[in-house]
Amino acid sequence: MRVSAKSDYALRALIEMATRVDGRAVSAEELGRLQEIPHGFLQAILADLRRAGIVMSQRGQSGGWRMGRGPETVSVADVIRAVDGPLVSVYGLRPEAVSYNESAEVLQHVWIAARRSLRDVFEQVSIQQLADGKLPKAVTSRTADEDAWQPH
Repeated sequence: MRVSAKSDYALRALIEMATRVDGRAVSAEELGRLQEIPHGFLQAILADLRRAGIVMSQRGQSGGWRMGRGPETVSVADVIRAVDGPLVSVYGLRPEAVSYNESAEVLQHVWIAARRSLRDVFEQVSIQQLADGKLPKAVTSRTADEDAWQPH
């Protein structure tokens, strides 16, 4: 799986928002500065997140961006889907929509299994957990094996 810059930046911006104890809005400029995200790219990401109801914008003197939902209710999967679409796609199609001839149809099962594995992690981790630096045991246990850290 390839994590896009768009998903990475979106998650980093949301972590910054979730760490605001008072829930006050933060400007896109400040988010970009704190996380080293290019301003124009960040604006497009925030627009995608707003369309998904994950963030909201606030105008005025104390304007900016803030969470549109509680950070404990927003999963990593929600964010990736909001900015990049489905977690797994094959030629731009969802795995269940791809068709193969008889000799290759087993590939569809591989793509669906991969999507399930991603869901097992991405749907369990919330923005609040990321902001708190406390991941669920089911996720941290996957990083305990030294092989998980190998680049193969």
